[in-house]
Amino acid sequence: MNFPEELKYTKDHEWIRVEGDVAIIGITDFAQKELGDIVYVEVDTLDETLDQEEVFGTVEAVKTVSDLFMPVSGEVAEFNESLEDEPEKVNSDPYGDGWMIKVKMDDLSQLEDLLSVEAYKELVGA
Repeated sequence: MNFPEELKYTKDHEWIRVEGDVAIIGITDFAQKELGDIVYVEVDTLDETLDQEEVFGTVEAVKTVSDLFMPVSGEVAEFNESLEDEPEKVNSDPYGDGWMIKVKMDDLSQLEDLLSVEAYKELVGA
């Protein structure tokens, strides 16, 4: 499994990459493997401001539907619209083309609450 060192992680299996005050968010390689083939990604919170750990959308796989949680609070500024036609990008490239949302962060100090790559590996038993 792939665990990029430069990312932060949540106990709910989201990853976050920070560029300035914008956070790019998706689900981890571990999560997409557990879910199986992803058939639909729904984000209906575009332009909304959400708190840390609030649900920003859902991901639907053949087996199940899972909520997606905000790693940090902020405004959902962008949705990866390519996932509407190609949700399988989340399976094939979870840390690249399979990103889900971009968030304009409210509170950069919340990043300190997230898991390091070592802590996330420990969480999933890798």
